[in-house]
Amino acid sequence: MSLVARLRRWARGHTGRDHYSPVGMTFHWLMAALVTFQLWWGWRVGRLPVGADKLDGYQVHSQVGILIMVLIFLRALWRLMIPGPVNDADKPGWQSRAAHLTHYAFYAVLIILPISGWVMWSSMASDQPLSVAGATPWPQLPLGDLPSQTRYQLMASAERVHLFAIVILLVMIPLHVGAALKHHFWNGDDSLAGMVPFLNPLPPRPRGAKPRNSRPPRSDRRQGRRSRAT
Repeated sequence: MSLVARLRRWARGHTGRDHYSPVGMTFHWLMAALVTFQLWWGWRVGRLPVGADKLDGYQVHSQVGILIMVLIFLRALWRLMIPGPVNDADKPGWQSRAAHLTHYAFYAVLIILPISGWVMWSSMASDQPLSVAGATPWPQLPLGDLPSQTRYQLMASAERVHLFAIVILLVMIPLHVGAALKHHFWNGDDSLAGMVPFLNPLPPRPRGAKPRNSRPPRSDRRQGRRSRAT
């Protein structure tokens, strides 16, 4: 049995109970923590006066950004090998389509942000080394030999892209969190429980069973209310 087949068999022990695998959960919550840190740290460093502290702050920001870029590609590779569970949020409808679009948008933004930061750093700070979380060296983009005006224009364009991606991220995060809470507390879906390690796993549903929060058609509900009224 191949390694991928063994991993899929192991993951099915979790996805069969409507939970993501521990690896999938770790990717999700680690990324959430790093992104939250980056947003706070970037805001903090941006308020520092020009000097050594500001440069050191951006050094940390770049190290965490490169780490996020590596992790997002590893997470995408994991999802290609190990599909997540099919839970109540995957039922047909606009909410499922919106969730999938948001998922892909998160991937896009979390790739655009570190790449644009990489371009900015390579354009104007080529003397400062890059690394993954301060541990593994990371190469600069080959921009150091370009004319200074070209490098300045590249940095300015990358900065605009970076700021735009931050705005998109700041909009998507509360929407994502709000939708997860709404599905859990209002709809009674199992989507949030599938990503939270300390929530009890839900029993597997028989194939073809209706979603747990499924409701009868509106006409049936009206008929039921008329029957109770009589």
